[in-house]
Amino acid sequence: MTVHFIGAGPGAADLLTVRAVDLLRTSQVCLYAGTYLDDAVLAYCPTGATLIDTQKLNLDQIIEHLVAANAAGHDVARLCSGDPSIYSALAEQTERLDGASIPWDVTPGVPAYAAAAALLRAELTVPELVQSVVLTRAHARSTAMPESEVLTNFAKTRATLVLHLAITRIRDAVTDLLPDYGPDCPVAVVYRASQPHELVLRGTLTDIADQVDAADLRQAAVIIVGAALEPDRIARSHLYDPCRNRPV
Repeated sequence: MTVHFIGAGPGAADLLTVRAVDLLRTSQVCLYAGTYLDDAVLAYCPTGATLIDTQKLNLDQIIEHLVAANAAGHDVARLCSGDPSIYSALAEQTERLDGASIPWDVTPGVPAYAAAAALLRAELTVPELVQSVVLTRAHARSTAMPESEVLTNFAKTRATLVLHLAITRIRDAVTDLLPDYGPDCPVAVVYRASQPHELVLRGTLTDIADQVDAADLRQAAVIIVGAALEPDRIARSHLYDPCRNRPV
């Protein structure tokens, strides 16, 4: 058997990759985070598959299910919200699987920030304005952030900033970002991008926290900060410059 860590994307069933769908259809066991997934994603699982919602399980309990599936010779689809490369607890789960000699592989998915950018119809890197995207999160009741990765350090880059797992600390985030980004810096909050109840809030660092409070958002939202959301001008990139290949 194999444990397939599968990027479930932002939650919409039609944003799964073809490989992800094929693996779901052939896995007898599926572990998923019910908080973030559209039920239509689970419809790809075969009839009679064992479906396990992990949102209230700890790591030991999750591993127990994976070990049991291995003992039964069943392939497992381990669905991760967004893409497994960020904030998926992939490393700690696969460490346990390696220790138990259980094979595993990874299938990428559409990351939440990409789905949010698509909904905003935004390119997060704009020529001559911003060419870097920082993916990070806030520290609340979760794992502590390394000292070098405090938000004020990232703010100094003025890159496009994508905050995960930070919606309940948006006022603290605004305080950290204001000195470098300024009060008029565009901000967007995207809740459940691609799902039926998706919601987009647009504003600035001055008013976005009030909008979040009014909408009573507490989870499943991505915060995007930066001038790329509302660029004053769009410069021509080198890739499409008609002079690029002219002889000097």
